[in-house]
Amino acid sequence: MPLDPELAVLLQLIAGAGHPPMSQQTPEEARRGFRALTVDMRDPASLPAVASVEETTVPGGSGGRRARIYRPDLAGPLPTVVMFHGGGFVIGDLDTHELNARTLATGCEAVVVAVDYRLAPEDPFPAAVEDAVAATRWAATRVAELGGSDRLAVAGDSAGGNLAAVAAQAMRDEGVALAGQLLMYPVTDMYGRYPSQTENAEGYFLDLDAMIWFDQQYAGHLAQAARDDPRLAPLHGRLEGLPPAVVVVAEFDPLRDDGLAYAAALADAGVPVEVRRFAGLIHGFFDMSAHSAAARAAADETTALFRRVLHG
Repeated sequence: MPLDPELAVLLQLIAGAGHPPMSQQTPEEARRGFRALTVDMRDPASLPAVASVEETTVPGGSGGRRARIYRPDLAGPLPTVVMFHGGGFVIGDLDTHELNARTLATGCEAVVVAVDYRLAPEDPFPAAVEDAVAATRWAATRVAELGGSDRLAVAGDSAGGNLAAVAAQAMRDEGVALAGQLLMYPVTDMYGRYPSQTENAEGYFLDLDAMIWFDQQYAGHLAQAARDDPRLAPLHGRLEGLPPAVVVVAEFDPLRDDGLAYAAALADAGVPVEVRRFAGLIHGFFDMSAHSAAARAAADETTALFRRVLHG
């Protein structure tokens, strides 16, 4: 299927802005640019309405981390979802992924706890992992005051999908039974080689050069032998006994086959998995509903799938 024409227009606008590729920017420049795209250009009125947004602090691996609790306008008890934002472990924050959090809260009918984990290169691997696991562990002890039901899940997009997958493995190992995991175009095999990386190496929002740049910031300090660490590449972890998963990927995404490989490995390990490969879409489509009807339909289908997992 060809690239969604509405997303093609968006990509042309981004290319026409004349900014240097992310791989040629400093982390600070990349963060400002991503914030300009996701926050400064966003119409606040377009955000899904929720009943409340609460600023809070959750435990991290080294002190407290900022977080936001999004409560949908629904009577409880509701499941609780701990959400980790994308951005290659380098960019992104609570503000850049405000739409994602609100969409999950309303579409999945759940209380969402969005976590502002530490970013590289200031805090490289495993800082983000430590924060993600600590925040999920914290939520597991407070589901009664968060969503109110005993059902806890994790969710994330891209790098956040990696952290959600790692947190799911860690919680299983600690004896915490999660209700589900939502992995949107996740990074699961940091150093794997897949056809989609060359097929979609450039021109589709996330490019291969940016992926290499992200890796250098996050894990460039690691020795070769450490690169199969399941906390870095959850595909190399033990997958048996993990919670039901929803894994969604995009056709024109260098991470497409990475996500599909993890979904297949989960299924082989006996984990219930719902997989969707959305034709014509690109990396980050969940946050692009304002620009594309196809992206909006894919986001709606994604939340419907995960809602069934959470409330099943």
